[in-house]
Amino acid sequence: MRDLLLFCILAGAALPALIHPWIGVLLWTWVSIMNPHRLTWSAYDWPVGMVSAAVTLVGLVLTTDRRRWPVTPVTVIMLVFLCWMSITTVFSLQPQSAWPLFDRVWKILLMLLVTLAVLHTRRHIEWFLAVITASLAFFGVKGGVFTLTTGGEFRVWGPPDTFIADNNEIALALVMTIPLLRYFQLRAPHAWQRGALLVVMGLCLLAVLGSQSRGAALAGGAMAVFLWLKSGARILPGLAIAVVATSAIAFMPSTWESRISTIQTYELDQSVQGRFTAWQTAANVAAERLTGGGFGMWTRDVFVAYNPEAVSVHAAHSIYFQVLGEHGVVGLVLFLSIWLLTWVGAGRLIREARAAPDTLWVAQLASMVQVSLVAYAVGGAFYSLAYFDLPYDLAALVVLCRQWLAERARAGVVMSDANLCSPRSMPA
Repeated sequence: MRDLLLFCILAGAALPALIHPWIGVLLWTWVSIMNPHRLTWSAYDWPVGMVSAAVTLVGLVLTTDRRRWPVTPVTVIMLVFLCWMSITTVFSLQPQSAWPLFDRVWKILLMLLVTLAVLHTRRHIEWFLAVITASLAFFGVKGGVFTLTTGGEFRVWGPPDTFIADNNEIALALVMTIPLLRYFQLRAPHAWQRGALLVVMGLCLLAVLGSQSRGAALAGGAMAVFLWLKSGARILPGLAIAVVATSAIAFMPSTWESRISTIQTYELDQSVQGRFTAWQTAANVAAERLTGGGFGMWTRDVFVAYNPEAVSVHAAHSIYFQVLGEHGVVGLVLFLSIWLLTWVGAGRLIREARAAPDTLWVAQLASMVQVSLVAYAVGGAFYSLAYFDLPYDLAALVVLCRQWLAERARAGVVMSDANLCSPRSMPA
């Protein structure tokens, strides 16, 4: 039944995508983030990504409804980063594993560039965000219900053979999704919609706790604080966040508390010490090789050669050391530049777009993107999610909103002082 449903969705979206490539972009985004084929039986290995990308690219050639690819600091650095990764792959220490991983990453970034060339209206942008949010919220609702029904005794996991298969990675992705759900709650016109979205956010929080991920717990705390700071009225949102978080934590069993409390005794945790070893190895590789070790450098041969004192082999477990080890200092600078420029760009959108009711949605979206990026910056310090689609999609959203405002300005729409919003409704 699942296989048939997936086939119907793919067929139903692929044909319109040949005429309207923005539909193909939404299809690719759904397939790339949610990986619905990993939830099926016989369709588990279907090339759904290739199909969705192919119909989108064909539609991009056939359609007349497309825009010039936006040349911005973020998009240029993304392109340079992609080129640099191709160079580091050529000089990889483990080419047999580097090329398959590069093949996966360059396709993600290529389709992101296609996304920026195709989406241009507010409807496009909000549908794009809705697909991203719903794709991850599905696992939040599923995981939250699972945590409720099992009393939190078992861990929540993501879809197998994906970036978010591990309990830690799915937890961080869900923490980053909560601010995006908050955006839709801010825009919801009816009380029942706002209530339903609040329930979904609560279930996502329960799923995060049910994952028993320590890094995601830290990311969730940072996200909650920044979400509160972004609220116009601080008292009620603060109380709501505190009540929901306290209730969810109180629900969890003692095993959860024991797991999270090990954050304070990290020096005794072998997993944490293994990460320190991996980080030192990454630093040693970057110090000796301009191009780093390339994708998939986390093998015993590399550890023996560049960190002889290492007693075990671990993955990077950090977006920062993952990029540093695999692509060197140059790669890390490019990687960090993407997020710094995205943050600055979102801040500019907030300042410029909060002045009028018809652009307030841009300011609110940019504000929630910043909250999500805080979660990524904190949680990413402990997990290998440097190439996961979601943060790059957030960067794309900022670029798309900037383009939307620019086109609006060129059309001669001027924000009037008479339409200024109340400061209480403005994002910080």
